[in-house]
Amino acid sequence: MKQFLLKAIGGITNRLSTRDAEILLKSIVTQRADSLPPDEALRFLFRLDAFLYSLQGQKSIVYGKGVHTKHRHLRYHDFFIGRIAPGDSVLDIGCGNGAVDYDIAEKTGARVTGIDISEENIAAARRQFSHPRIRYIAGNALSDLPQERFDVVILSNVLEHLPDRPQFLGQVQGITKAQRILIRVPLFEREWRVPLKQELGVEWRLDPTHETEYTLESFQTEMGEAGLSIDHLEVRWGEIWAQVSAKC
Repeated sequence: MKQFLLKAIGGITNRLSTRDAEILLKSIVTQRADSLPPDEALRFLFRLDAFLYSLQGQKSIVYGKGVHTKHRHLRYHDFFIGRIAPGDSVLDIGCGNGAVDYDIAEKTGARVTGIDISEENIAAARRQFSHPRIRYIAGNALSDLPQERFDVVILSNVLEHLPDRPQFLGQVQGITKAQRILIRVPLFEREWRVPLKQELGVEWRLDPTHETEYTLESFQTEMGEAGLSIDHLEVRWGEIWAQVSAKC
């Protein structure tokens, strides 16, 4: 029955104009939400919201010809670039498709090593964002970090995926002896819907693989536990962007 209904709905919406399809879907969602108690209505709407958020991300990558448009909208590359000097040796942990690393190498003259657990990501990085001053490594940051010194370490949307984050940060600092660690993480306090979702028992994280999403206080606490000082911190786009370093 479910497959029959999905096929029937698909057949109907495909024959409608985009505007008429929107009107139909809005009507269905509104009628369903209005038929439920407030808490159940909110759970229903938040589940749809999570689905739409994921789908929007997928389509933004297609629209951006393989690169999520958030890279140019948020301009977080600039945060990293502005804190890296020519000749610096940079380790980007969780480098993804290499877009950040390419901008750093091209605009600062730094030497960049990008590591990512996904071999697919590394293959895409080598294909789309190769550069003479970049090397890409497929490996697990928990066990496969290069045993080298680096001037700068980048952790862009990485920490929130990991358990035992203070221990990991201490390990990274111990191996790399980095002067600066540049961090980007999602902020729990980005909007009012986050604690409401949590209160209602529906998924509140931006990604279900997140071990945490930070408050300013929890971020400060974890940096302290890792033996790191916060040299700079700003909040942008519902995220924390920070530069930290080993305590003297």
